[in-house]
Amino acid sequence: MKPPVKWKFAFMFWIAIYPSITLLSFLIGDYIQALALPFRTLIMTGILVPLMVFVLLPVLKKLLGSWLNQ
Repeated sequence: MKPPVKWKFAFMFWIAIYPSITLLSFLIGDYIQALALPFRTLIMTGILVPLMVFVLLPVLKKLLGSWLNQ
């Protein structure tokens, strides 16, 4: 099986990352607002990267698998 075309893979990432960043900013944005930007970024990426790798991308790959491989 060949890998999906890059634009489909990028779209799948966008479907996962945009709502995740928006929701996480809404949920913890007020709590981390006083921190310096590097620390806010560290916290956000520390939560989002594992969420993407272990939860969101596997679920989306399963849901969109047939479309990705067309």
